[in-house]
Amino acid sequence: MASEIPVLIITGYGLNCEDESRYAWELAGAAPKLVHFSDLLEKPARLRDFTALMFIGGFSYGDHMTSGHVFALRTKHRLSLELETFISQGKLIMGVCNGFQIMVKLGLLPGLDGDFFTQKLSVMQNDCGSFQNRWVHLRFENDSPCVFTRGLDPLPLPVRHGEGKVFTLDKKLLDRLESSGCVPCRYADPETGIASQKFPYNPNGSLNAIAGLCDPTGRIFGMMPHPEAYLYPENHPQWDIQKQKAALPENGLGLSLFRNAVDHLKRI
Repeated sequence: MASEIPVLIITGYGLNCEDESRYAWELAGAAPKLVHFSDLLEKPARLRDFTALMFIGGFSYGDHMTSGHVFALRTKHRLSLELETFISQGKLIMGVCNGFQIMVKLGLLPGLDGDFFTQKLSVMQNDCGSFQNRWVHLRFENDSPCVFTRGLDPLPLPVRHGEGKVFTLDKKLLDRLESSGCVPCRYADPETGIASQKFPYNPNGSLNAIAGLCDPTGRIFGMMPHPEAYLYPENHPQWDIQKQKAALPENGLGLSLFRNAVDHLKRI
């Protein structure tokens, strides 16, 4: 039953993907609820009523002082205790685009050694120097523990961001992310399926073609591309061409990440 899987979706202050995010969780079989950020800050204990949390896309606080930074600071100072409890209970956290930026700058990602509130790397301005609004091809790493991407085949998703480059000067950190399976998805060449640094396959120049990160448990996950923007096959810009080749599926491929999360929550 959907009512058994309550999902909190934070809204407000420039976040703007709440409707499609809510619908994605509903299609996957969960019971999402939109909660304004100010209401959650006023009563952090509300987080205890949910089994999953989503930081959505948008332009929180107008991207002042870099994307997601202000939102991350407010979250750290007002919600860290409740978030620690939330994580310790085995619950799920997902972030998309601005939500991913928030999670990285908060420290939820990569969350190494159980440290969820110290920023370890950053999400910077795209190498191309401009906002990118295009579809990209993703590949998923089978050895990653990520709950959301488990068993997924390569798929296309849209990106809409000006600051999407995952970056660090710490090579040891980057190597550890790779060895721990904390890189569940990468930008790839759509023809070969090989991870790519080449523009526009990699729309931002992200190191190691990183399109998303998870913590070592796989329960905390964020990505720059928008799975909630591909819930129906008609969302794809070439859906009419695809229809000529084969019957279109009932749902878009982005829904698979939400279904993975709901399936996991049903099992625990």
